[in-house]
Amino acid sequence: MERLHIKQEINITEALMERINELLSHYPADKKKSALLPVLHDVQDAHDNWLSIELMDKVAEILEIKPIEVYEVVSFYTMFNQRPIGKYMFEFCQTSPCCLRGVENLMDYTCDKLGVNVGEPTADGMFEVRGVECLGACGYAPMMQLGDFFQENLTKDKIDQLIADCRDNKVILHDK
Repeated sequence: MERLHIKQEINITEALMERINELLSHYPADKKKSALLPVLHDVQDAHDNWLSIELMDKVAEILEIKPIEVYEVVSFYTMFNQRPIGKYMFEFCQTSPCCLRGVENLMDYTCDKLGVNVGEPTADGMFEVRGVECLGACGYAPMMQLGDFFQENLTKDKIDQLIADCRDNKVILHDK
């Protein structure tokens, strides 16, 4: 991924810090790094679903680890975003079962419908299409993840309905 330097306001609120401390309480005091994944999830959720270099540095400071230890994790997992993304991220599974059931055609269809390429947010910042590795729902292929939820047995009609529902603000992204 091309590294862009985009400024992001860091806002570690009292409520977010309380949540981080609650997560840290599940691990030995000298093993704060063990909380890295859940902390990154909550910090990303609180910062428009992306993590700037400065924000990753802040997480490293809070967990008392080296910044590179945070960068390694963020750059490895597709669930962490290193730049602003579309509000509705359509993450299509691109492994064999989904490909055999036509996910690549559905990705192309979705991109054409939204006027973007894979990995580009729409001009209004509302949508983005991404291909990801196995999401573990092979029996329901083709499928994608939208927020915290799976969208299964996809068709062009289902894609059209999802896009319409997102535009009408009818889609819940997170179960929190």
